[in-house]
Amino acid sequence: MKKIMLALLFIGASLYALEVQHTTVAFTAFKTYAKKGVSGVFDKVSITTAKADTVAQLLKNATADIDTTSVNSGNKGRDAKLVTAFFQVQNVKKIKATITDVKKDTLLVQLTMNKKSLNIPMSYSAEKGTIKAKGVIDLADFVMIKSLKSINKACYALHQGKTWQDVNISFTMQYK
Repeated sequence: MKKIMLALLFIGASLYALEVQHTTVAFTAFKTYAKKGVSGVFDKVSITTAKADTVAQLLKNATADIDTTSVNSGNKGRDAKLVTAFFQVQNVKKIKATITDVKKDTLLVQLTMNKKSLNIPMSYSAEKGTIKAKGVIDLADFVMIKSLKSINKACYALHQGKTWQDVNISFTMQYK
């Protein structure tokens, strides 16, 4: 009887474990001296998490492998330029993100891009099966100024000669 009760308890616990259903990784880069935002997402993102009983457990050590060729700003011409005149300039095919610490309303994400890893703080909230997180990176911190200059040159007229090096980053994770 004891074994049956333990088995039922284990099955019941498994039924309530949280699992990621869908994740969207997004960015907003900025152009012109008016700092006009250009937003997009990455269509190919591979998420790895462990089963968890709490949101904090679900987030801790979650990883995302982001395929930079899947950038999607809603404009195919812009997307092609982002791939060729930005990511490919420094051979950045993937971006990796790993959540290394979870606090009440802040995540610490180890972001690796251009062979450079940095811990990026992101604010987050979780409610009704959705986690939303946001933060900011500086492309100079990832030694991406060569790519920044390239995209500025490729889009000089559209950007009015100014492409900003700070980029807002975010993700939305649906779980149940």
